[in-house]
Amino acid sequence: MAKIDEIKEVIGWLKVVFGILTAIDISLLGWLAQNYNSASIYLLGTALLVIITTTMGIIMVNKNAYSKIRQLKEL
Repeated sequence: MAKIDEIKEVIGWLKVVFGILTAIDISLLGWLAQNYNSASIYLLGTALLVIITTTMGIIMVNKNAYSKIRQLKEL
């Protein structure tokens, strides 16, 4: 497989991962906004930790995708 095709496949996979992480992040933020009064402190803390983790994952995937796009420009 050519290097360009390989990078395009990686970018395609990163788009899928980015979409999944974004959906999880938005869903958890919505749940947290609706249930902050009624949920237990443990559950709220866990949700907040997962939100922070998925947001960091989104940022990492985004940086990785942009570096792959830069690699494509260089080829």
